[in-house]
Amino acid sequence: MNALDIGSVVLGLVVLIGGGEALVRGASGLATRLGVPSLVIGLVIVSASTSAPELSVTIGAVLDNEPDLAVGNAVGSNIVNVLLILGASALLLPLAVKRRLVRFDIPVMVGISILLLLLGFDGEITQLDGGVLLLAAVGHIVLSFTVSRGEPNGPPAVESPSPPNRKVRPRWQGVLIGAALIALGIALLVLGARLLVSGATNIASSLGVSSLIIGLTVVAIGTSLPELATSLIAVRRGERDIAVGNIVGSNIFNLGFVLGLTALFVPAGIPVAQPAIALDIPLMIAAAVALLPIAFTGFTIRRWEGAVFIALYVAYTVYLVLAATQHQALQGFTIVMLYFTLPLLAVTLIAVTAYEIGVIRGRKHAAPASPPNYDDTDAI
Repeated sequence: MNALDIGSVVLGLVVLIGGGEALVRGASGLATRLGVPSLVIGLVIVSASTSAPELSVTIGAVLDNEPDLAVGNAVGSNIVNVLLILGASALLLPLAVKRRLVRFDIPVMVGISILLLLLGFDGEITQLDGGVLLLAAVGHIVLSFTVSRGEPNGPPAVESPSPPNRKVRPRWQGVLIGAALIALGIALLVLGARLLVSGATNIASSLGVSSLIIGLTVVAIGTSLPELATSLIAVRRGERDIAVGNIVGSNIFNLGFVLGLTALFVPAGIPVAQPAIALDIPLMIAAAVALLPIAFTGFTIRRWEGAVFIALYVAYTVYLVLAATQHQALQGFTIVMLYFTLPLLAVTLIAVTAYEIGVIRGRKHAAPASPPNYDDTDAI
C-alpha cells in the first residue's frame, strides 16, 4: 500500500461524486425540458448511463475469451443494486415509490430476471436467448415512454418575459445542456469507478487479501459505484424518482442490453455456471420480488427496510467468501442463515406486510368521500 493507491481511491470518490452530480442535474433538466416524468428519465437514460461500467466489463470479458464472467458481472451487479445501493439510499432518506413503478416496472424487472433463469437452465445464453433478452429490454423502454405520455410531470414552467431586444434562448438549447451534462456525468462515473477499483485492489493485494475475495467484493461493488453515487446524490437533491428508477432500470438494462447484446456477438454462447443457477440468479430474483411488497405497503421503502437489505447483502457476501475459501465456519453460518435468520426475516416481512395492508384498508373505509386526486403518484 502506498500513497499513490490511497490517492487513487480518494480521487475516484471525488470524481464519482462529481459525475453523479452532473448526471442527476442533466437528467433532471432534460426531464423538465422534454416534459418527461423524472421517473422515466431515471428508468431509461440514467440507468443506461450508470450501467456503462458493467457494459465495458462484460465486453472486455468476451474479448479476453472469458465470456463466463459476463453472467456473473450482470447478476452480481443486480444484487448489489437492490440490496446494497437501494438499501443505502433508503437509509439516507425513506424512498417514496410511485404506483406506476410497482404496477409496471418492478414486475418487468422480476419477469426478465426469471426469464434469464429459464434461458440459462441449459448452461448457456445462446444468441437466440440474447435476442430475447434484448427485445424484452427494448420493449420496456418503448412502453415506458408510451405510458409516460399520460403522466403529468408537474406544472409547466413559466418563462419570464424578455426584453424586446434580448434574444430568447430556444428550448433545444436547454436540451443540449442537459445532454452535455449527462455525457459529462457518464465519463466521470466511468473514470471514477476505474480509479477507485484500481486503488482499492492494489491496497487489498498489498494487505495479503486473495484475488478471489478482491473479485467478489471490490470489483463487484466497483462496477456498481456509479449507481450508488447517482442514487445517493439524487436522494440528497430530492429527486427520489430518479434514485429508485435508476436501480430498477439499471437491473433491466444489465440483463437485457449488457448481457443480451453481448450474447448476440458470441456464436458459441455465454456459459452459465451451475452455482449461478443454484444460488446467484435465484437470489437476484428474490431481491427483485422482495421490492414488490415493500414498495406496495404504503409505497415507501423505509429506513429499517433499507437496513434489512444491507444486512442481507453482507450475509450473502460473507457466504460467498466462506464458500470460496472453504472456511470451517461455512457449515455453521449456513445452518444459522437457513434455519433461523431467513425464516425469522420471512415471518417479520409477512407480518409487517399484513399489518400495512390492514392499515391501508382501514383508511379507505374510514376516509370520507372526496373529489378524485389526480396526483401523479396514482398515474400508470
